[in-house]
Amino acid sequence: MKKYVIVVAGGKGLRMGGEIPKQFIPVKGKPVLMRTLETFHACDPNIELIVVLPVEQRSYWEHLCAEYGFTLPHRIAAGGETRFHSVKNGLALVEEDGVVGVHDGVRPFISAEVIANCYAQAATLQAVVPVTDVVETVRHLLPEGGSETVSRNDYKLVQTPQVFTVELLKLAYAQDYKPFFTDDASVVEALGQPVHLVSGNRENIKLTTPFDLKVAESLIDD
Repeated sequence: MKKYVIVVAGGKGLRMGGEIPKQFIPVKGKPVLMRTLETFHACDPNIELIVVLPVEQRSYWEHLCAEYGFTLPHRIAAGGETRFHSVKNGLALVEEDGVVGVHDGVRPFISAEVIANCYAQAATLQAVVPVTDVVETVRHLLPEGGSETVSRNDYKLVQTPQVFTVELLKLAYAQDYKPFFTDDASVVEALGQPVHLVSGNRENIKLTTPFDLKVAESLIDD
């Protein structure tokens, strides 16, 4: 079955406190986005890589690829006004039936086991999302003010790649954009399609702050 991954890399890096977009920041000598793409390729060399970048960042990415000798085959789609529109642009490059994942470009530590399981499960379940347990105490903010403790066992933390059959995800993204579309699962659920949960891995963090970069460096062996 044909496999795709749409890697969304539209960050501006504001929370990193620097001018370089976070997906391009080098971690132990290599830009984060390159590490993310290499992770998927290492898991399955036949997976087709589609990178979604803001138009104004494309030339910089091409410069980085030349500078680092990065030759992993991938296609590039233009980023859109929102994540929804960016994914939709990436989907336009998906030309065959099969299974397609959508992954954050700044999550380079997704495990090969989780990738393989998400794609295998999506082939039959149609819509699969990796999650981890909530380990902190959770409080719910009440509309009238104040807050209350809720059971953390009732909640999960959502990761990517979120993986779907190509047919389902294209149908979902044919809908008009709505503000509550915060991830791909929410777009698919708007069709009335159930989304199935599988175990993610704790290391699969989203690099958004300087502290995250320190954690990332500790997770890299090379």
